Amino acid sequence: STFLQRAYDQIVHDVCLQKLNVVFAMDRAGLVGDDGPTHHGVFDIAYMRALPNMVCMAPRDEAMLPAMLRTALTYDDGPICLRYPRGEGVGVTVPPPAELQAIEIGKGEVLREGSGVALIGYGTGVQKALEAADLLSEHDVDVTVADARFAKPIDLELMKRLAADHELLVTVEEGVLAGGFGSAVWEALNDAGAELPKILRIGMPDRYVTHGKPALLHREVGYTGKAIAERITAEIGAPQLA
Repeated sequence: STFLQRAYDQIVHDVCLQKLNVVFAMDRAGLVGDDGPTHHGVFDIAYMRALPNMVCMAPRDEAMLPAMLRTALTYDDGPICLRYPRGEGVGVTVPPPAELQAIEIGKGEVLREGSGVALIGYGTGVQKALEAADLLSEHDVDVTVADARFAKPIDLELMKRLAADHELLVTVEEGVLAGGFGSAVWEALNDAGAELPKILRIGMPDRYVTHGKPALLHREVGYTGKAIAERITAEIGAPQLA
């Protein structure tokens, strides 16, 4: 992710302008740990989704990663990119290659139904959203959790339904907030003329993050299930977590 930044001019002129069928597989997306601020891949959501003809997607776990790679390799209408983190997966079973199915472009999915609050994760943000939902459920706050899967094109119908059915939308992404996935959700709803609920965006701070183990850095920037749950309880006026 971070080293693709130096090739941005080539992406714009040599790929997107010509609408070439190129797959960008961006590893080390998000906070990568001890490699430090030069290696944190926190800008690619913003800089890739800004480009015409580009499709942007991110898997929530190691099972969805090969499915998205299959999707990218079979997509034939221009460039497409997928971002995924460095390190271990979350521990789910990866289906054999023969069972892999391409994902419909621009379609997200609801993983958990609740009320009042909807968390919309992108990439690793989905697992953080699920962790937050588990903590909130222990305090009788049952929330909806959705996996956007795509930052561009965004699943507008899903976003409109979530906006209509909930008082608070919470977007969760391991990238900068300026121009990121949360911005994409707000823009899509606003441009569609939807009635906007309150939107809380969770992501990386507007500063360079130092080096350290990813788990430590996630706590430092508030990118944990507990930190997200605490921000939600503060927003809705519910009792703080113990």
